[in-house]
Amino acid sequence: MRAVIFDFDYTLGDTTEGILACLSYGLGKLGFPSAGREEMRRTIGLSLPASLQRLTGCSDAEKGREFTRLFMEKADEVMVDSASLYPGTVPLLGELKEKGAATAIVTTKAKFRIEGILNKFGASDLIDVTVGSDMVKNEKPHPEALLLALSLLNIEPEDAIYIGDSAVDARCAQSAGVAFAGVTTGTTGAEELERFPHILIAPDLSEIRRLLPL
Repeated sequence: MRAVIFDFDYTLGDTTEGILACLSYGLGKLGFPSAGREEMRRTIGLSLPASLQRLTGCSDAEKGREFTRLFMEKADEVMVDSASLYPGTVPLLGELKEKGAATAIVTTKAKFRIEGILNKFGASDLIDVTVGSDMVKNEKPHPEALLLALSLLNIEPEDAIYIGDSAVDARCAQSAGVAFAGVTTGTTGAEELERFPHILIAPDLSEIRRLLPL
């Protein structure tokens, strides 16, 4: 294994409060009723148009684009400040770097947002490549972003592992021909993740660590 690629939300860190604020803002500006906290939380990791459809039933493409714009507008104010990394994230990334493994993040967040969060925690030099939703035409579970990360790293799919917390991540890995390991730090339980091809489903990154080239 030459490369370890991570999802961000609920895998490396938590931006729940920022995301909920942005979802509520977008729904309100579009005239939709407010959604419940848990209902919104379960959309984390989906594309924003998909989140809108899940929360409201609205599949109108124009409204999806406007919802995305409104979400980003609010995210500029709150996302980085409200973000946290899980306690084991920086030590794990540091160990991978020391051992010479390539590292990447593939996320539905914009690249600059992830870079801002990494900078906040002094971890920007621990990730070689970040691929955000602003860099691809097709968001996860389409494999485009994961395949782009592999290309930028110059790594073949069989030499990488993708670590994520959701069915979206598992489907993305499967479509890209990359091994998948799941963590249950998000809203998706082990039973659901185990329905997909995987090498391990673990409660958090600490158990995932034993699979990695450390």
